[in-house]
Amino acid sequence: MAEDGAVQTPMLNTETFVQDILSNIDREREREIVARRFGLFDRRETLEQIGELLGITRERVRQLEKSVIARFKVLAEQGQLPHIKEVETALTRQLQHMGDAARISDLTASVTAENTKTDQSRIVFLATLCPHLSVVEEDDHFFQAVSLTSVRDTAAVKADIAKLADAIKKAGEPIAIADAAKTAGISDTKQAAALASISKDLATLNGRWGLVKWPMVNPKNIRDKIYVILKERGQHMHFNEIADAIKKSDFKRKDVTTQAIHNELIKDKRFVLIGRGIYALKEWGYSKGTVADIISEVLREAGEPLHRDEIVKRVLKSRFVKETTILLNLQGKPQFKRVAKATYSLEEA
Repeated sequence: MAEDGAVQTPMLNTETFVQDILSNIDREREREIVARRFGLFDRRETLEQIGELLGITRERVRQLEKSVIARFKVLAEQGQLPHIKEVETALTRQLQHMGDAARISDLTASVTAENTKTDQSRIVFLATLCPHLSVVEEDDHFFQAVSLTSVRDTAAVKADIAKLADAIKKAGEPIAIADAAKTAGISDTKQAAALASISKDLATLNGRWGLVKWPMVNPKNIRDKIYVILKERGQHMHFNEIADAIKKSDFKRKDVTTQAIHNELIKDKRFVLIGRGIYALKEWGYSKGTVADIISEVLREAGEPLHRDEIVKRVLKSRFVKETTILLNLQGKPQFKRVAKATYSLEEA
C-alpha cells in the first residue's frame, strides 16, 4: 500500500497482451475486425466503416466480432487465453480499491504508464474477456466503465446509478454522496461515489453531487462560476475577491480576468451590486437599485415616517455602503421630506 492509500499495481503491458491474444485468431480478417472495433491500435471504427473496408455487410462484421469474443471468453474461462488471469487479478485489485467499479479512464490511469485512448481501448478489450468483470458501454447516459460482476453486473450498475440520480434530483440541490447513497439504499459510500462518477447525468464539485445541468456542480461559464463562489461563501464579496476565489477553486477552467468577472456581474440578473464593487445574490433578498431607491423602498414598506438612524439601519441590511452615503441621499434627494427632527418620509407625488 502506498503512503496515500493508493494500491501499488504493476503496470500492464497492454500492447503485448493484446498482440498475444490476437495471435489466437487464425484468420486475418477476423483479427482486423476485432482490432478495429475495439480500437486496439488506432481509433475505434463502426460496423459500417469496417464492412466497407473489408467488402462485407455491417451485419457480417457484427457476427464475426461476436463469434471471436464468445470464443475468447470460453478460452478465458478455461484458463487457456494468455495474460487474462494476470489482467483480471490486477484490475480486480484496483477496482476493489476504487469502489468495485470505475470509469475506464480512471481505471486505465492506475494500471498503465500513459493512459492514452489506445490504452483505454485495450483495457476495455481485456476486461471484456475477463470472466469476473463486467463492462458498461458508453452512451448518452454512461461513461465506459468496468465493474466487479460479483458486486454488480452491468444491469445492476445502471440500476443503482439511476437510484442515485433520483435521490439527488429529489433533494433538489447538491448533496453529499453519503446522503444520496442513504436515500438510494446503497450502504457503501465509496461504491456510491464510484457509481456516480460513471454517470453522465451527475457531476460533483466541492464534495457534493448534483445533476450535471446544475451550475452549482457543473458551472459552464464565468457567470455560473461566480454564482458558485458567492453561494459557497454565503455572503457578499468584492469582485476582486471573487476573481481570486475562482483562481484558487477546483473549476476545470479558472484562467479568467478580473475585468471579465466584473462585466459578467453587471450583466447577470442573479447578482446585485450592494456597494462599491461589492456584489450579493438576488436570491438572498437583495434588489437592484441605487441607495436612494433602497431608502424609498424602506419608507414605502414602513408606511410611516422613520428616524434617520432607523433608515440607516434598514438600508444597511441590503446595501454595503457608508452611513454618510445614506444620510447624503436623505438630505439631498427631492423624494425625501423631513417631517420632524431627523425624521423623514416620502415626498407625496
